[in-house]
Amino acid sequence: MKLVWKFNLVLAGIFLLAYVASAIVAYSVLQSNAREEVLRTGRLMMEAASSARDYTTSHVKPLLETQLKYLFLPETVPAFAATEQFNELRKKHEDFGYKEATLNPTNPRDRASDWEADIVNRFRQSPTTPELFGERDTPTGRSLFVARPIQIKSPACLECHNTAETAPRTMVDVYGSSNGFGWKMNEVIGAQVVSVPMAVPIARATQSFRTFMLSLAAVFVLVVVLLNAMLYAIVVKRVTRLAKIANEVSLGNMDAGEFKSRSKDEIGVLTDALGRMKASVVQAMNMLDGGSK
Repeated sequence: MKLVWKFNLVLAGIFLLAYVASAIVAYSVLQSNAREEVLRTGRLMMEAASSARDYTTSHVKPLLETQLKYLFLPETVPAFAATEQFNELRKKHEDFGYKEATLNPTNPRDRASDWEADIVNRFRQSPTTPELFGERDTPTGRSLFVARPIQIKSPACLECHNTAETAPRTMVDVYGSSNGFGWKMNEVIGAQVVSVPMAVPIARATQSFRTFMLSLAAVFVLVVVLLNAMLYAIVVKRVTRLAKIANEVSLGNMDAGEFKSRSKDEIGVLTDALGRMKASVVQAMNMLDGGSK
C-alpha cells in the first residue's frame, strides 16, 4: 500500500472519531440550548401571568370593591384576569397555553385535567417546591410546561372560598355553591401552568446541527486535499525521485541522476547520505576495475 493511502486511512480514522464525538457534543449542546430557550420563554410567561394577578389584586379589585356588593365582576379575580390576558395571546399563538389548574375551582374552566392534577398533587406533597417543569406530547407536537404552586397565603382569599355561606352572594349566584369552597390557609389548591411549544426551537437546533456537521465535513475535505497536496510536494515527489534513482543505481546505472538536495530536513539528509553512498559505490567499482587490469 502506498504511503499516501496509509496517510489518508489514518487521517480518515482520526476524522471519523472526531466527527462522531463532535456530532454527539454539538447535538447535545444545541438541543439543550433549545430547551433552555423554551424554558426561559415559559418562565417569562409565568412572570407576566403573576404580574397580571398582582396588578388585578392591587389596582383593579380595590376600584370595584363597592360594585361587588351588587354585581359579581370576574375581572376582579386575579386568576380570571391572568387567564383572559393569555387567551388574547393565544389568538395569535394558539400553541401557547396558560391555566390556573385547580382541584376544586370556583370557575369550572379552571378544573385541573389528569396531568395537571398530578402536578398539583406533587406540589401538595412538597409545598416548599417552588417550580416544576417538564415535557409532554400534545396533539400539536412536543410541549414544555412550567408550573408553580397556587397556595393560600392571605386570609382575604378565604373570604370567597371558605364556605358558601360566608362567600359573597353575588359570586355564589354566578358560580353556584358546589365548587370552590373549603380552602384552608397555606393549602396548595392548584398550580399556574404555562405550556410552550418546542417545535420551532428544536427545528432551529436541528438545522443548526446539520449546518455545523456539513461545514465540518467540508472543512475536513479541504484539509485532506491541502494535506495531500503538501504531502505530495514535500514528501512523496522527493521520495519517489530518490527511489527511482536508487533503483537505477542498484541495477548498475550510475548515470541515472544525482542525489542532490538543498533542503536540510530529514529527506534532505537522506538524499545527502544516498549521494555519499553512490560516490562510495562508484569509487569501489573504479578500484575493482583498476585492480582487474
